[in-house]
Amino acid sequence: MCFNLDILPIQNRLAEREKPKLPTVMYQRWEELLFLHWPVEPQVVAKVLPPGLGVDTYKGKAWLGVVPFSMRGVRPRFLPAVPGLSSFPELNLRTYVVDELGRPGVWFYSLDTPKHLPNWIARTFFHLNYRFARIQVEDKGSSRSYRSELWMGTDWDAPQEYEWERIGEPFTAEPGSLDFFLAERYRLFAYNDAKAQLMTGQVHHQAYPLQQVNLKRYSKRIFTLNGLSKPDSLPVSLLASSGVNVQISPMIRVD
Repeated sequence: MCFNLDILPIQNRLAEREKPKLPTVMYQRWEELLFLHWPVEPQVVAKVLPPGLGVDTYKGKAWLGVVPFSMRGVRPRFLPAVPGLSSFPELNLRTYVVDELGRPGVWFYSLDTPKHLPNWIARTFFHLNYRFARIQVEDKGSSRSYRSELWMGTDWDAPQEYEWERIGEPFTAEPGSLDFFLAERYRLFAYNDAKAQLMTGQVHHQAYPLQQVNLKRYSKRIFTLNGLSKPDSLPVSLLASSGVNVQISPMIRVD
C-alpha cells in the first residue's frame, strides 16, 4: 500500500514527540548509534508491509536504514536492571511507514542481538523479528568498532563490520529536513501473524543529539539477509548519536 505521504502534515510528525498517554512499561538507554540510510523506490518497501501500513516517503523516496548501537539498562518498569542481561548491542534494518491514521513510525525488517531471552521476549510480546547473532563492540580511541555475525541455524554467517567516529558539534534535526524524517521516530509497528493484527507501540525520549560521521568501514550484508538487493552506492545519509534515555509504552492493536 502506498499513501501520498510527502504531504503528511508536519504536525503529525511533531505530535509523535509528545509523551504517550499509555504508561511506561520498560526503560532503556540507547547509546552510540550509527544511522546509515539509502533511498529506494517506494514499491520496494510497499510489497513487504502488512494491511494498514503505507510507505512513508521523503521527496518521493522510501528509505532503508542500517542502525548498529548499544542498549543499556534494559528493565521493566518496576524491576532493576540485571547485570549480564540488561545491556547488549543490536543491529537492525529498518524502514519508515505511516498508518491509516496518519501516524508515522518505524517498520523493522530484522533486529539482531546476542541475547536469547530478550530476543524471545521481543518476538513473543512485541512481534518483532529479533534474531540471534554474536556481536563484538570495541572502542578504539574516538572510534567505535562493531562486528556482527548472524546465526544461520547450523553455522555463523559472514561478518558484518562497521567502524565510525562522531565528529563535529551535536545538533538536533530541523523539522522538515531529511535528518528529521530519518531520526525523529517515536512509534514502531509490528504485525501479529497469529491474530492477523497490526500492532503499534510508542517510545519516548528527547530529540537525538546528532553528529556528523567519519565512516571508516560498513557492510551491506544485512540487505541480502533480508531478501533485498544491496544498494549500489554509498549511504546517502550518515548520522550518529551519543544516545538517549528511552521510555517504552505497551504494544496495542491498531483499530
